[in-house]
Amino acid sequence: MRIAKVEPITTARSLRGPFDYLLGAGEEWGGVDTGSLLIVPFARRKILGVVTAVAGDSELPAERLAEPLEVLEASTTPELIELGEWIAERYCSARSRGIALALPPGAGTGSRARMARTRTEVRAAITDAGAEALAEAARLGSRQRAVLEALADEKECSGPELAESAGADSTVLRRLAERGLIERRKAPVRRRPELPAVGDVAAVSELSAAQRGAVASVVGALDGESPREQLLWGVTGSGKTEVYLAAIEATLERGRSAILLVPEIGLTPQTLARVVARLGDRAAVLHSGLSEGERYDEWTRLRTGEARVCVGPRSAVFAPVGELGLIVVDEEHDSSYKQEGDPRYDARAVARRRARSAGAVYLAGSATPRPESWSELDRLELRERVDARPMPRVSVLDMREVSPKAGPLHPGVRDALSALEPPEKAIVMLNRRGYAPHLSCSVCGETVGCPHCDVSLVLHRAGDRMSCHHCGYGEPIPRECAECGSVALARYGAGTERIESLIRGLVDPLPVLRLDADAASRKGAHGELLRRFGEADGGVLVGTQMVAKGHDFADVVLSVLLDADSTLRYPDFRAEERTFALVSQLGGRSGRGRRPGRVMVQTLAPDAGPIAAAAGHDTPGFLEAELGRRQGFGYPPFASLIAIELAAPEEPPLAAAAERVAAEVEPLIEAAADTELLGPAPRFRRRGRFRRRLLIKTTAPETVRTAIAEVVEKLGAERSLQGIALAVDVDPQ
Repeated sequence: MRIAKVEPITTARSLRGPFDYLLGAGEEWGGVDTGSLLIVPFARRKILGVVTAVAGDSELPAERLAEPLEVLEASTTPELIELGEWIAERYCSARSRGIALALPPGAGTGSRARMARTRTEVRAAITDAGAEALAEAARLGSRQRAVLEALADEKECSGPELAESAGADSTVLRRLAERGLIERRKAPVRRRPELPAVGDVAAVSELSAAQRGAVASVVGALDGESPREQLLWGVTGSGKTEVYLAAIEATLERGRSAILLVPEIGLTPQTLARVVARLGDRAAVLHSGLSEGERYDEWTRLRTGEARVCVGPRSAVFAPVGELGLIVVDEEHDSSYKQEGDPRYDARAVARRRARSAGAVYLAGSATPRPESWSELDRLELRERVDARPMPRVSVLDMREVSPKAGPLHPGVRDALSALEPPEKAIVMLNRRGYAPHLSCSVCGETVGCPHCDVSLVLHRAGDRMSCHHCGYGEPIPRECAECGSVALARYGAGTERIESLIRGLVDPLPVLRLDADAASRKGAHGELLRRFGEADGGVLVGTQMVAKGHDFADVVLSVLLDADSTLRYPDFRAEERTFALVSQLGGRSGRGRRPGRVMVQTLAPDAGPIAAAAGHDTPGFLEAELGRRQGFGYPPFASLIAIELAAPEEPPLAAAAERVAAEVEPLIEAAADTELLGPAPRFRRRGRFRRRLLIKTTAPETVRTAIAEVVEKLGAERSLQGIALAVDVDPQ
């Protein structure tokens, strides 16, 4: 008797598996093992389940056990199931939600389970009889002869290929098959992802001494001779990608696989192109921008070992590669590695866990590493740009000295942009999209706000609309104040649309392109905009922080950051870290070719530590100071943070629920060392839902996570939080 321990893949927190199912004696059940995907009967429904183990007996008698209904084509791996279970435990989520992360693309959940399938096509090949008929000039029609000649040259062709090359239709092929001159078979067809060509794919060059040293350290880790967790810190343009590629090739030479994580696949097409150009079909790409069929085919290539390297954003950490030897996390400082939905995992932490379990090397890389990584990981350093190119000169422009009537651009920035000549290019960043962030009445002071969120609507000239950047609500630009009827409505502030308009007047006839969430909303628009900028003979790229992420254009001689201190105003202990990274990363886009680069930073806080450190290219100095500051206040990496988020459409029941959760959690965490409960504190209303947050700061995160999980399970069983959405965010970003 074989018993499958099946975890139903549902979103319900209250449903806890695994459940026992009896595997029949049929041939289709013989291959069922840990990781198999089954359709099983469950409470009068058919749902998707994953086999987490196969046992020889059950606590229930065999006659009481149901049998699965179907075994699906694809399966996941025991390693990934264990990883999903770890995620569920660490991030206080349901076990099924953690395991669901490891499923093949398109698996679905619950009764909506579905599965992508391998696409097949009929392919024809010439037989020995066909080769003899062709050689002996046997009786053949012109199209039949053309088909056999094509197959003799190409070995195997599909029907459409033969129709194009030999003018043959299905009737011709059928008659040849009936005569035994060709044979036809169904063969899988790869739905190959289209990769945008952006800029020049860098040619392989000889590594510098520092790069060779870094590669040697990673190779030593692969061979067990140096630490398996390392941080590659290198200034922008120092050749970190070449180190990654050399390390990946060394991994493949040792018969092992690799995963390369990048922040956002749409914003890093050049990195993707360089990896695929170097590794060819040994590399597979996994990201949400692909069709379901493309993702499934790439996933299958990794599962079968046809591809040994996976490249993608955070979800690629679950790539089903075997014999894992290396996980690289590029731009490891980027906040997009944190998942927003439940479970709110951090792909960097998951990658470290998976690497440890597999005995693999974990390599994080960045020009602006997180303080946590700087303090925890063994460090490799690339302190100079390739070919000894100088770092760009940084000018900090004090906007307090500029009259508001002069507009959002400093006179020095205006002059620098106006002086651009082909093929020179510039990148200008303002981390606010739209034309103006506020529209207010000059008479009564009323601001046009979102009816569903406690924020103002943003004015967009494109489409003549006001839009909410949190819930997507939009309405036409009003002609008068809804409160007092005045027509004296004034715009305040500037967004990327307005900056784009101003710069067009300064650099005409050079092209000006805008890259933000509005301009790049359709599929493939990121890559298309970057390709156009790369091919242009000079010009300016204006955008939000999208323009600062990993782009490498040799002709960029000027980088401009507007309102550089805006991130310093956020009530977040990471505000200084993010400001430093933003200034440094944008500045790093400049001067990567033969022409020297220049960076201009507009700010109301020119003396702020992060801005001064970034202007001096002093990453070590900033990080050491930041670590000292955090140690004094007890923030990561010297303590852990865990947030409990609650949301509801009505505020009174939400406030009561938040107090109830706090009352349940507080006594359970009192015994934990150096633990503090903050809140519940109100947060701004978003998408029609009021919100509360509890924040726990602790040096005993495992104890606190266990306590929170107990409270969530207890309240869920009591149905005490009916109508209240609750989420746990471990290590919130």
